[in-house]
Parts: sequence; C-alpha cells; structure tokens
Amino acid sequence: MDDDQTRAVPAQCHPRTCADRRTVLAAAGAVGVTAALAGCQVYGTPQPAAPPPESVPQLEPGAPSAGAPSAGAAAGPVLARLADLPVGGGKIFADQKVVLTQPEPGTVRAFSSVCTHQGCAVSEIADGTINCTCHGSSFSVGDGSVTGGPAGQPLPAVQITVDGEEIRLAGP
Repeated sequence: MDDDQTRAVPAQCHPRTCADRRTVLAAAGAVGVTAALAGCQVYGTPQPAAPPPESVPQLEPGAPSAGAPSAGAAAGPVLARLADLPVGGGKIFADQKVVLTQPEPGTVRAFSSVCTHQGCAVSEIADGTINCTCHGSSFSVGDGSVTGGPAGQPLPAVQITVDGEEIRLAGP
C-alpha cells in the first residue's frame, strides 16, 4: 500500500463533517467545566435580615405607624379594635398572617405570624410571648424578639395604622 491509501478517509466520514478524537475530548471537557460552574451558582434572592428589635415602631392610638399611608391613602380593612387586644397579650390573624399585640396599655405592635425558624404559623399568645408550637420557639409580645429557640431571628414587624380604636394593616 502506498502512503495515500493509508491516509484516506473512509467513505462514510468526510473530514469536514466527522469529529476527530481531539474535538470529542474538547467538547467533553467543555461540558464538564460548564456543569462544574453551574454547581457554583446561587439561586433565589437573599432575604434581608429582620429588623433589630429596637427598630420596631411603637404605635400609640391615633398615630399612624412608620411607613403608613399618608392622609387620603387607602389602608386595609379593620383587623381589630384596641379593646380586642388584652394588655400583655394579643391576637393572631391567620388569614392576614399577622399578630397584633398590646404589650402596654395603648401600645400596639404588629408582627408576621410566620415563625422565623421553619415557617410554621405561630399558634398562641400566652404569658407575654407569641408561641410557635411546631418546634417550641417563642417571641416577645413587646418587640418580636426571640425569647426561646430554636428560632434565631425575631418576628418581622408589620406596618399598621391605629386610628382611635381601629387597627388596620397599612396600605400597599
């Protein structure tokens, strides 16, 4: 056989359409690198930390909360009346995912009713704490801070307005 015949490309594979060994290995390497980099991606958006307890607004009857709608802006429906909230306790509004508390006479606080441990709904308010019976976390009625673990973050504050006796969620 002469040299031209040993280098001949078989009829079923043309040099422009067939991949040689180097091309196959390069493509496999590129796929591997892409897969490795995909494993390094961060998914979702980071959630901001809950506000520190000292930044939870203290609301007095007749005073709108920080960030509440200005005069003429729509507020949500009435959640409760001040007289509905026991002093040192509060009430859970499951449908709105809100807890209203009255730690001192005339002072109203509002928090998310979603426990910061694993997202269960808090289920009771007793002895000055908001309690999640899923895993035993408890939070202060005064500022939403953790009073018993395993939760590590306070309950986030919820914006409300207090107008006379009526307590409403702040508008959108």
